[in-house]
Amino acid sequence: MANLVNCTGVHVALPDRVLLDDVSLGVDDGDRVGVVGRNGGGKSTLLRVLAGRLEPDAGRVAVRSGTHVGMLDQRDAPSGATVAETVLGDLAAHEWAGDARVRDVVGGLLGDLEGNGVGGLDAATDALSGGQLRRVALARVLVADPDVLLLDEPTNHLDVDGVAWLADHLRARSATGRGALVVVTHDRWFLDAVVERTWEVHDGEVDAYEGGYAAWVLARAERQRVAAVTQERRQNLVRKELAWLRRGAPARTSKPKFRLDAAAALIDDEPPPRDSVALQRLAAARLGKDVIDLEDVRVEHPRGGPPLLQHVTWRLAPGERYGVVGANGAGKTTLLRLLTGEQAPDAGRVKRGKTVEVAVLSQDLHELDVVAHRRAVEAVADVAQSTVVAGKEMTASQLVEQLGFPRERQWTPVAELSGGERRRLQLLRLLLERPNVLLLDEPTNDLDTDSLAAMEDVLDSFAGTLVVVSHDRYLLERLSDRQVGLLGDGTFRDLPRGVEEYLERRAAPGQAPVTPAGASSAASSAAPGLSAADLRTARKDLTRLERRLERLTAQEEALHTDLVAHATDPDRVLELDARLRAVEAERAQVEAEWLTVAEAVEG
Repeated sequence: MANLVNCTGVHVALPDRVLLDDVSLGVDDGDRVGVVGRNGGGKSTLLRVLAGRLEPDAGRVAVRSGTHVGMLDQRDAPSGATVAETVLGDLAAHEWAGDARVRDVVGGLLGDLEGNGVGGLDAATDALSGGQLRRVALARVLVADPDVLLLDEPTNHLDVDGVAWLADHLRARSATGRGALVVVTHDRWFLDAVVERTWEVHDGEVDAYEGGYAAWVLARAERQRVAAVTQERRQNLVRKELAWLRRGAPARTSKPKFRLDAAAALIDDEPPPRDSVALQRLAAARLGKDVIDLEDVRVEHPRGGPPLLQHVTWRLAPGERYGVVGANGAGKTTLLRLLTGEQAPDAGRVKRGKTVEVAVLSQDLHELDVVAHRRAVEAVADVAQSTVVAGKEMTASQLVEQLGFPRERQWTPVAELSGGERRRLQLLRLLLERPNVLLLDEPTNDLDTDSLAAMEDVLDSFAGTLVVVSHDRYLLERLSDRQVGLLGDGTFRDLPRGVEEYLERRAAPGQAPVTPAGASSAASSAAPGLSAADLRTARKDLTRLERRLERLTAQEEALHTDLVAHATDPDRVLELDARLRAVEAERAQVEAEWLTVAEAVEG
């Protein structure tokens, strides 16, 4: 492999801390590298050094002759020209239209500009929103097709469709065997889908690992164990993350494969992320039987055209945990506003239980403006001096530390906190108010991977009803037990197979939808293709298949438990692993059969 960019002894420092300290590394042709680490730890600095946009205080960066390095910076915001001039430069229409790679970029990132009434490719960049400008900047660097592609948080402002498209595009680019990719992102699914190596930037150093996010979590935990790192809270969090990765999310089509002997030593005796039965029992005691019901709701589009939501019925029960996925503008935030009561439907009704207490983690965090002058720990203590978490009483300082605030940052004024710190602080304040319904609107904004894991750990103990809106596929699988989708045509559908099913439905809109138990659309209330007798038979088949799925799921869980218990017996592990793969294959077959019957029933 040819070396394209090489750093030797690079040192970069700010007045208060060192970002990169004697860092030496290289980027070779064919590399696909993901960069992770704490916010403010030096990830973006490393990319700017590699791109030649930042001169290091010491050391040198060498770029192979003739190598074109292109970078998407978080601060890139093109202005003063049209979208076409910014992205395509001097390319004539017939030139870029005849290039399949450029057409793919334009369609994948800019295809909605025409539909949003901003003028398509002829629109002035000055008239675009921040999210649209970000996609224009990303399209520009992808069209240029540099030898070394450096991307700093490319998934920001992309919906789940856009993230999936970008992953496919970058994989296709790498399949040509030419060029290198280095990407900074907090999107853990994206890391596993795209990269083959991981750099962790911390304490001025850069540690290299093979594999994507899942492999990095395991390798980092092993390295810490071998080095006898005994930071108890951090280690417990890593083990919990490993336990989740080892089990695999139900909605995933594939699961990361680890060496069982190494993983077993780290996750032995680790409890499930959530005790669903206990949580639901506690939530029912606090909430009663009724939470929030949407009944045949319709919401018109504020700018005219088809309604955002139509004939939507959704019944939230105590302790349920839902993930909501949808394209930008499909109505996700509108759905949350209906749940909070901030917005009334144009038709239908919203019914709330008498004991419901709703809390919302919004995208802009304006709720913290009133405590901007307070220090972080004081802003938490203002809500509660202490609380009980997992049976243990914790002070405000301990709670703040659990969410990733070192002691010196706990006394920083709220106004001076970073975006990620403000998001974690507001989540903690909300939880201390003891709501029984928690709504999260894009909670991953501004958070690094470690902060996301810490937030998920805290939310595991939340006993109420949880609804999370996000484009982060990993987060949706991690926090929710069920997922629903807004398909952009006003419909609201259950997603038994998670985001993968959502993307399939978006790609094939003519496919018959599946409506969730607890969620419905009037358009699917009948099944005109079946006779009454056939419909009764199909419903019986559904019940039979659901019971079979329950039994297979229980068998899977028992086999996972046995694998951990016999991790030191290679022969037993091989036997159990073979049985597990057979059960997983049978469950996949039954799920496919269930979907076929369900589609027939729903018509």
